[in-house]
Amino acid sequence: MSDHLNHECGLALIRLLKPLDYYKKKYGTSTYGLNKLYLMLEKQHNRGQDGAGFASIKLDCNPGERFMHRERSANQNPIKEIFKLSNNRIQSELRNNPNLKGNLDLQKKEIPHISELFLGHVRYGTFGKNSKEAVHPFLRQNNWMNRNLIVAGNFNMTNNKELFDDLVSLGQHPKEMSDTITVMENIGHFLDEAVIKTYKKLRKEGVSKPDASKIIGQQLDISKVLKKATKNWDGGYVIGGMIGHGDAFVVRDPSGIRPAYFYHDDEVAVIASERPVIQTVFNTAFDAINEIDPGNCVIIKKDGKIIQKNITKPDEKKSCSFERIYFSRGSDAEIYDERKKLGALVFPQILQAINHDLKNTVFSYIPNTAEVSFFGMVHKAQDYLNNYAEEKILELGSDISREKLRKLLSLRPRIEKVAIKDAKLRTFITDDSSRDELVKHVYDITYGSLKEKDSLVIIDDSIVRGTTLQKSIIKMLDRLSPKKIIIVSSAPQIRFPDCYGIDMAKMTDLIAFRAAVSLLEENGKKDKLEEIYKSCISENQKETSKIKNIVKRVYSDFSDEQLSHKISQMLKEEDINAEVEVIYQTIDNLHKACPNNLGDWYFSGEYPTKGGNKVVNQAFINYFEGSNERAY
Repeated sequence: MSDHLNHECGLALIRLLKPLDYYKKKYGTSTYGLNKLYLMLEKQHNRGQDGAGFASIKLDCNPGERFMHRERSANQNPIKEIFKLSNNRIQSELRNNPNLKGNLDLQKKEIPHISELFLGHVRYGTFGKNSKEAVHPFLRQNNWMNRNLIVAGNFNMTNNKELFDDLVSLGQHPKEMSDTITVMENIGHFLDEAVIKTYKKLRKEGVSKPDASKIIGQQLDISKVLKKATKNWDGGYVIGGMIGHGDAFVVRDPSGIRPAYFYHDDEVAVIASERPVIQTVFNTAFDAINEIDPGNCVIIKKDGKIIQKNITKPDEKKSCSFERIYFSRGSDAEIYDERKKLGALVFPQILQAINHDLKNTVFSYIPNTAEVSFFGMVHKAQDYLNNYAEEKILELGSDISREKLRKLLSLRPRIEKVAIKDAKLRTFITDDSSRDELVKHVYDITYGSLKEKDSLVIIDDSIVRGTTLQKSIIKMLDRLSPKKIIIVSSAPQIRFPDCYGIDMAKMTDLIAFRAAVSLLEENGKKDKLEEIYKSCISENQKETSKIKNIVKRVYSDFSDEQLSHKISQMLKEEDINAEVEVIYQTIDNLHKACPNNLGDWYFSGEYPTKGGNKVVNQAFINYFEGSNERAY
């Protein structure tokens, strides 16, 4: 994605199902779980570079022994920092206490993170402060072992204010309004309720207080706790948690918006935000890893029993298609295939834009994450040329000469690496004019890669704001003197803000929206914006479940082609000599390429939860009133 865009976080949960000495004997280390967690977070560092954290729980500890430990960082290279800190502590303990060497039971007692249960997280801060205090996991502590709660997640709630008010109405006094605190306290309330209820029942049965504490953990029904806690949640979420006595869980939203994958064998149970992470770290097969179903939870009890249970009635599955287009790593077999299809499906529009003149067209891509869709686009171009050659050969029949045959068989798309990002260049200058000049040089071009009559086709994952295209990429490409620059987006036009974890919450951030507003003004329909504004205010006064997306009306007067043409005009500044055209994927083709991930609300305005429509209307209200506030 040429525009920098923060996005979802990454989650990793590991439960070792054997005693620690099993891993020491088989793998030669007492930190097997910790080492695997490090790899899982590193393999998901693409999902969050603002911070990283992890927590661990030791099973069957005696009173007075620390059984929970946590590390967090919001500094540069946070994953490296937290594991370096942890490993330094382990090595220091082993050096300073000779009694620990060879004594695994004592190591577990004395050394942090020599544990059986781990929860890790990498964070992109789409909301809130980028500080250590904002980094997951979060802790809710209590002297009752089974009322301690550790939570981390990949989520965003559209109704956090309402959830916060619910906690206040229950008599709680949350220390802040962040959605992570709200979610944790929400789960914690019903966890407390379940523990206290079970305790009272056991005491009536004559069970002693120390024995009751152990039995509570065995009888605790986490699925009931989660069912009550998630009842009023509106958003996209994968929430992972650990309870002090050793139970662990992950719960996924009813629409399956955020991704979650699960694997277990006789040694480990593992959950992660991306499937290839599990495949690589645990050397397991694609088919052995299951996606957690929407509305379901996976519970790993302290005794190692694994429970998969539906806790919320699933809605129509609307998994985030942006995961497939850009966010998730392309090393997933399905995602790799889908991205190639995205490049192939947009090729007919490219043919039209170049007037079928492949001889004088060069294909390339920006940025590197668009490489797979580039392969799909080029393979489709090769298929087109192969079909052309086949038809010509059949047409010539016996009249074909060796020279003509060789010429036809040599037809292939022209591919060049026309741009290389200068990773060392940092746009640290703050004043606009100087910064714009510096941005022009973020990419270097390959001089001589084009001829004067060539058209240049550049494919990108998606076009959100268009800022980098306008201020840097198009200006840079124009120095190659192409006849025409064709920017191809493998994603459709992004018309609506996201409210489930992607950092595009404001209408003015979206170039498609700015183009629609410009077209309304040019066509003498500026008053329509005020009409939509008033309708949004009125609509948002209704019960949330009855609210409709009024902002769709902004686009109703214009075709996709008209909007694309306007965006092309906006991106071509006066000093650009080449013709500029922008081509977008269609929503229908997106669904053909990604048939199992149909969440497309940022393209279509069809939000998968009740709160989505309220958020998009509020985003328009904020735009019209000139407010820079988020809509949720």
